[in-house]
Amino acid sequence: MNPEDFKNFIAITASISTILQFLSGTLTCLKIAQNKSTGDISSFPFVSGCLSTSLWLRYGFFIEERSIILVNTVGASLFFAYVITFLIYSIKKSTVIRQFVGCCIILTLTLLYVQHKDNFEEAKKCLGVVCCIVTILFFAAPLASFFHVIKVKSTESLPFPIIFASFITSMQWLIYGIILKDKFIQ
Repeated sequence: MNPEDFKNFIAITASISTILQFLSGTLTCLKIAQNKSTGDISSFPFVSGCLSTSLWLRYGFFIEERSIILVNTVGASLFFAYVITFLIYSIKKSTVIRQFVGCCIILTLTLLYVQHKDNFEEAKKCLGVVCCIVTILFFAAPLASFFHVIKVKSTESLPFPIIFASFITSMQWLIYGIILKDKFIQ
């Protein structure tokens, strides 16, 4: 397999894995819809996912990388739908709204800052750093209920499909970032 074929293979498999990872949130949302309540499930993983995919979508356009654009277009759409599901079924709607507004502010400020940068490399670096920070939050977000798990001695509130899918997908994007020589994707 030549290097270009390998790059395409990793791009395709990483894209599929990522979309499957994003779709794993539907399991949580179906459970919420069936129960007609979010219970003690945090909306933060979904709100941070919406922010993360929106920022990475912009980064994809910035570096003109189709795989990043495709995956994050799907991701931003799904996570927005998940946030709406949380808003519908949450008894703490103000918390969901506050988290979402906060993420929208971060997104808007970041995009405005990057848009007005004259130096492409500087703008890319700034956006890449913000994407990485938000991605760390996104991957750590399912653990937001970790203290609750310890307190009640039950793992019911942990979204295991999202946690497992995140690990597999991370490894694929690490390889793809190495191939592209893009430290932010890595």
